[in-house]
Amino acid sequence: MLININDIKNGMTVIVDGKLCSIVEFQHVKPGKGSPFVKIKFKNLRTGAIVVNTFNTNVKIEKAHVTKAKSSFLYESGDSYVFMNNETYEQSELTKEQLGDTVKYLKEGLDIQINSYEGEVIGIELPEKIDYLVESAEDAVKGNTSTGAQKDATLENGLVVKVPLFIKAGETITISTEDGSYCGRA
Repeated sequence: MLININDIKNGMTVIVDGKLCSIVEFQHVKPGKGSPFVKIKFKNLRTGAIVVNTFNTNVKIEKAHVTKAKSSFLYESGDSYVFMNNETYEQSELTKEQLGDTVKYLKEGLDIQINSYEGEVIGIELPEKIDYLVESAEDAVKGNTSTGAQKDATLENGLVVKVPLFIKAGETITISTEDGSYCGRA
């Protein structure tokens, strides 16, 4: 399906020069002289490469039909990760390469979304924020109480994050999946 270049949105999946890409960001530019254009930053979903292209505003671009399946993370098995479709109860295995950086946020029972294009898995979408149990946290050092002081905490899935000094082992905290930062207590 072709769409007008002016109707694009961040996160949209499109086909550019035969390559499956996701739009990272775009900018409409109206120079003082000359015709307006759109500058788009794409991420190739198969290679991970980032490319910047410019297009005239009268161009149409092909939108890729991506299917999204609500799924749950079940367990890790060697180098693969097993997910179950919440509607069909069908299980699928994804490799660490297919999942990329999202692997570090996975925990058993986590609800995610698996994105596919023509039967090929192109990635997963995590919730914006996820709650984790703090397994261990360093003790706060006396006198180390300057504004915004932080310490390392290890979460139930092995992820190490910076948290405020008052967080202790056994507490449940919320982490942003965008940058891995502490958001608050759950």
